[in-house]
Amino acid sequence: MDDALRLPARRAFRAMLMARAFDTKISALYKAGKIFGGVFLGRGHEAISACQAVFLTKGQDVYNPFIREQAGRCAWGDSVLESARCYLGSREGLMRGRDGNVHWGDPRSGNPAPISHLGAMAAVVVGMMLAKRLRGESGAVGMACAGDGCTSVGALHEAANLAAVLRLPVVFVITNNQYAYSTPNAQEFAAPLTERGRGYGFAVSHCDGTDFLATLQTMHDAVAAARAGEPQWVVADTLRLCGHGEHDDASYIPAELRAAYADRDPLEVAQRQLLAQGWLSAEEALLWQAECRDEVQRCVAQAQKEATPDPAAEDWCATSWQAPRY
Repeated sequence: MDDALRLPARRAFRAMLMARAFDTKISALYKAGKIFGGVFLGRGHEAISACQAVFLTKGQDVYNPFIREQAGRCAWGDSVLESARCYLGSREGLMRGRDGNVHWGDPRSGNPAPISHLGAMAAVVVGMMLAKRLRGESGAVGMACAGDGCTSVGALHEAANLAAVLRLPVVFVITNNQYAYSTPNAQEFAAPLTERGRGYGFAVSHCDGTDFLATLQTMHDAVAAARAGEPQWVVADTLRLCGHGEHDDASYIPAELRAAYADRDPLEVAQRQLLAQGWLSAEEALLWQAECRDEVQRCVAQAQKEATPDPAAEDWCATSWQAPRY
């Protein structure tokens, strides 16, 4: 493994730890009745998520995280405080208490607030990259994230087709967790997901999304190629290590499939690989875990103390993009 990837690998792994700590806390709050609406965890997705965002530059590139991309948000440079504020309805957050759970963003930094995670945002990313081209801006990459089920959505098809035709510097990251909610791949599509990318005219990559270092290398290469002007389609395979949301027990996933992933938790794989590579020590790993848990506790406690919106007094709108008041 190229030693130049050492620092991105360490950053990505810490983002994964932070995301897992946040997911654990937010799940507990949901089960305690402290969060209303949906809670969607990224367990099993962390390597894909962190490795895709660690090669992007906040404020220059465009990044639209998928529903399970808390690790990507952390690698991109967002604080878990903002996610906590969104889940808990704080008026101090970017969304000012509107639209809970993972539906938040900051267009000024290159992260548009999602319309929906079900394919529609791919078109927004493509549109933002086209706008950059029309303004004469260069050097930026747009990353549109989706799940396997989203590849059957019309908006994603149209966005992918346009991106390929115009040769826009975009990376479509398709996380194949093998289920579109409860629908297995075999009932979603007849041809492999890689073939869909080739059909559009993208350069295609495929990786095991539970293999941290392989995923890191794949995402590094894809982002670099996109910056050079070649649209990319990346398929990364994994399995959700939880339900679609915390309301779902995922009983539709066969026991034998779960067993096949029993020793492929991305965090455990990443730690083993980094230790073997000499890029992380066991002491650092323990310290980082403790620091991430403490940071999540602090951010959640702060969000819990903040006021919720007063509908009679608010004048916020999604296009005002007010700075958060920390």
